[in-house]
Amino acid sequence: MKKQASHRQYNFPDADLYVQCMDRIRFAHRDITEFKQYGYDLERLKGFNNLCDKFRALPDDDELVGDQMITTDKKYEAAEKLKTAIRSLMTRVAMKYSNRSGRYRKFGTAKLGDMTDAQLLFCGRRSIRVARQQIDFLAEVGVNETVIKRIADTAQAFERALNIQQDKVADRDISVERRIEQGNKLYNELIVLCNIGKDIWAERDLPKYENYTIYESNNDQKIARKERLANEEETKS
Repeated sequence: MKKQASHRQYNFPDADLYVQCMDRIRFAHRDITEFKQYGYDLERLKGFNNLCDKFRALPDDDELVGDQMITTDKKYEAAEKLKTAIRSLMTRVAMKYSNRSGRYRKFGTAKLGDMTDAQLLFCGRRSIRVARQQIDFLAEVGVNETVIKRIADTAQAFERALNIQQDKVADRDISVERRIEQGNKLYNELIVLCNIGKDIWAERDLPKYENYTIYESNNDQKIARKERLANEEETKS
């Protein structure tokens, strides 16, 4: 059975998740005496901290996309070199035969510029095979093993660049999945820690209670801060 794609359980950036986790770990260290009453001890807090360290070490999507773009550019370069080698052959073939002849069409290069990666790779291989079949007839226009080898070498380089690019795409998919899974683990542990923290301070200390409130955006945090200050002003008056 195919594994279902993971979905993020939180609605803020990964960097914010990490910062919120580290902030709450610091508060929990401050309140560790109370946390131990819930069975949440220093060992579990240390494990949470280790999860944060592993999460921070994961490559982010910008890094992965950058790697993918580099390999894609190299694939395009390799493709252009292969097309140039094929066109060089076909210039010679056109000198010998009409570009409307069956012998010319047999190479299958009519739509070279519009081919997909797979089509281009097959075209390169077909050009090599057909050129060797007709090498005796094409020798007078300069078709020889050197011309054919140029196509073979550029086709091999293109195939290698294509495989590397596809590997990078797969690597990104795997890394994104891993980051989502690790992020969800962090978020779930953050929820547990914050629920304990809020329960500890709910009716005892409002500022410490708010230390364990999770905000999905800076705007949420600003609104909460304004409300807290307004409540404090009302209490003073």
